[in-house]
Amino acid sequence: MRRDVWTLEAEWPVGAGRVIAYGHWGTPVLFFPAEGGSASDLENRGIVHALAEPIDAGRLKLYAVDSIDHSTWSDHSVCLEERARRHEGYHAWITDRVAPAIHGDCGGRVAITTAGPSLGAFHAVNTALRRADLFPRVLGMSGNYDPTSWNGWGERGDALYFNAPFMYLEHMQGDHLDWLRRSVFVQLCVGRGAWEENPTRALPSTLSLGALLRARGIPHAVDVWGEDTPHDWPSWARMAAKHLGEAAY
Repeated sequence: MRRDVWTLEAEWPVGAGRVIAYGHWGTPVLFFPAEGGSASDLENRGIVHALAEPIDAGRLKLYAVDSIDHSTWSDHSVCLEERARRHEGYHAWITDRVAPAIHGDCGGRVAITTAGPSLGAFHAVNTALRRADLFPRVLGMSGNYDPTSWNGWGERGDALYFNAPFMYLEHMQGDHLDWLRRSVFVQLCVGRGAWEENPTRALPSTLSLGALLRARGIPHAVDVWGEDTPHDWPSWARMAAKHLGEAAY
């Protein structure tokens, strides 16, 4: 399997981040790691192995990125609004540096799928909903999509609002909502096993987001797995194999 490593510079708080590309051709998938993770987690935790067949066959190309959660959402020493402000630097790195690098690697401006587990699911879904022009499909696995539930103390302003799907989807209307309905498909997955209910709140958050997407008329699907599916990497490898591997073309 072809494996390439890039380092892409960015403004603070990213500084520089890695992208690891797996494969030679196929539908591009930008994959975020779980909370605080790195691009190499996908290889070390079984995701690359689970998708090896479509990657080797040229139906799928995987792009794994580093997180900077320790400086943003996971830094509980600063208020929630400041965490969201810092996250904007990461969002800009993804849209302004990573996406163009993927387009260059693929030979043109192609549609990119986003995917991720746990906090990576939040990144994948939030990124796609904000920039469906770049990322029209998304797979969110075992995500909690409500930043206000992450030890969310302090002031709340525009930076948080535009990174909180429950907030901006609830109030979205007019041409922007119509455009999003035409532009994106959101696939959510979650299990009923250990840690999906507590402490992560992934199960209720996924079901609530699915209900909100349905109410807003945004194309989506919710795939709830059984009690044999805990909040852990082996579960996400199986979910990825189903929703990315089997769907690759």
